[in-house]
This record gives sequence, C-alpha cells and structure tokens, in this order.
Amino acid sequence: MTLSSRVALVTGASQGIGRACALKLAESGATVAVAARNQEKLGELVRQIETDGGKASAFAIDVSDEDQVKATFKAALGQLGKIDILVNNAGITRDQLVMRMKRADWDSVLNTNLTSAFLCIQQVIGSMLKQRWGRIINITSVFGQMGQAGQANYAASKAGLIGLTMAIAREVGSRNITCNAVAPGFIETAMTSGFSDEFRLNALKNISLGRIGTPEDVASAVNFLASDEASYITGHVLSVNGGLLMG
Repeated sequence: MTLSSRVALVTGASQGIGRACALKLAESGATVAVAARNQEKLGELVRQIETDGGKASAFAIDVSDEDQVKATFKAALGQLGKIDILVNNAGITRDQLVMRMKRADWDSVLNTNLTSAFLCIQQVIGSMLKQRWGRIINITSVFGQMGQAGQANYAASKAGLIGLTMAIAREVGSRNITCNAVAPGFIETAMTSGFSDEFRLNALKNISLGRIGTPEDVASAVNFLASDEASYITGHVLSVNGGLLMG
C-alpha cells in the first residue's frame, strides 16, 4: 500500500488519533500537512516524520475560525501544490447534561467538530474535482452512532459528520472522489485519559476484544481508506471499536 505520490492534510494532528494518522500516512509515502493549534507539538511531529524519512509541513490553525481555515488551506495548497487526502480529525468535548449545557458549549463543539469539516472540505473539493481523484475521511465516533448521556453536543456533532460524509459521497463520487468516515470506540487518548477507573472497567465489559483501542488502530483504518485499495468504498462508516457497537 503506497501513497508516495499523494499529499495529505490532517487536522487535529498535534496529538492522539490525528498524530497517529499523520505518522501512518507519512510511513505509507504521503507528504503530510499537519494542522492544529499547538505549534510546538506540530513542530515535534514534523521532525519525527522527517527523521523517519518522510516529508511533512506544519500549519497552525483553529479550525473553528473560518478565516483561518481559508488562509491555512490556501497556504498549504500554495506550498504543496495539491491536497489529495483530507482527514477531518479535529475535535473537542464540552460535556454536560443537556438541562445544564450552556449554548456556548453547544456552539463550540458543533463548530469545531462538524462545521470545520464542512469548511475544510470546501477548500479542497475544487482541486480534487479538477484532478478527478480525492479521499475525504471524517473521524466521527461510536457516540455519534449510539449517543452518550452528558454528551448531547458531542454526539450530535459526530452524528452530523456521518450525514455529511454520505452527502459528500453522493455529490462527488462520479469524479473518482470517495468520502468515508471512521468511527472510533474507546481509544486511549488525551480526551479519554480523564475517565475514572470505574468507567474504564465498565467500558471494557462491553468491548468484545477486551481491550481499549489505540490511536494506531484508527490510523490503520484511515490509511486503508486513503489508499487505492479502498477505491470502491464511499459513503461508508468504518467502525473501529473492538466490538463495542455491532449491527
């Protein structure tokens, strides 16, 4: 599986799943643009990719800011010439029961997790249509499929990504552009590090494989969907949850 002629851009790339995706795509030969707010972590990631023999560039961005999205993608396209693969991974949580959830927390999660994906897709779709090749991969969540108490904003944003994925897949499929989603389950990341031991034990009881997933598990799925091996897959939600949700 080689991506040696491809250019990928990964949002939320400074840590966790995004970082693992960037490393995996670079390992497969893609030139990778890594984008996130934390410039220091992005710089470390670029250095690691280059040390491993890959090619990467860092772009600081707050994906909830439309002007920053437009400026960053213009800069990336100008520097790298094209973006063949877009991985919309940026995401945040602002958990609270719905009766206590502030409108600002609803808006910030929807803007970062869902609206940003729409904005990023808009920035790459023109060049993908012209070259008649593209891979758009949206990182959703098992909670976008089954819901989660205390996460109405997060679950809604991730469910929205699934609908967006299918709509884009229908719009651009005739131009050899695929759009898919990857739905991680319980993955060991900074976002899940604060969960209590009790929560982890209860979660493990419902995971058929009996272990918490890793960012690399998700990155492997993303890498597959970015490749030519997945050229006849579009509008699909690939679950990477260890059997937490079936059916």
